[in-house]
Amino acid sequence: MTSSHLVNTASRWASFDCYGTLVDWNAGIGAELDRLLGDGSSLLERYHELEQRVQRERPDARYRDVMASVLAELAAESGTELPDEERDALGRSLPGWPVFPEVPGALAEARSRGWQLAVLTNSDRDLIEASVEAIGVPFDAFVVASEIGSYKPAHGHWRTFYETTGADRARHVHVAQSHFHDIAAAHELDIASVWINRLDERGEPAPTRELRDLNGLADVLDELVPER
Repeated sequence: MTSSHLVNTASRWASFDCYGTLVDWNAGIGAELDRLLGDGSSLLERYHELEQRVQRERPDARYRDVMASVLAELAAESGTELPDEERDALGRSLPGWPVFPEVPGALAEARSRGWQLAVLTNSDRDLIEASVEAIGVPFDAFVVASEIGSYKPAHGHWRTFYETTGADRARHVHVAQSHFHDIAAAHELDIASVWINRLDERGEPAPTRELRDLNGLADVLDELVPER
């Protein structure tokens, strides 16, 4: 579920969504949709819609199975016959999805300033471990959807995070690209948030802070929770 930590009250935690925030989800999904169904960029919005529904209806499902279900629905909607060997294409491809270029340096800088890092992901353990290896910066805790039977924006990730790390809510900042999955939930839970608004979107409620990417993140984190 997560790694276990005993932390003192001075510990500062930054938690992150992974796909879309640290790893280029749209590029990874889009490339496979384009390969299998054609015109992947035009199918991304529909993929998002279907994935949210499947995650809501099947909170206990592995993320690999969620992706396979959504891909099958998209294929049916587009009238494409999906070969059996391609049904897990998205899960197979995920470890190769590209890391955003500024991410390793930004995370390393946060760690150098004493921040502990966590991943709160709508994913599976093997998939997130492959992505963290690609990122190349260690994390101190993981909360994985398929291990807790809950997908964001439900609050299970944050409850599990606090229960297993002992983190002080007042010294915790959540960082994410998805307003729907993460920023709105952080607002509901009264958690400081940094919206990595890579797609130049608009959303309410407002985050605590907003950045275009992770450049400058360590300074923003230090501003929100100064070192004692």
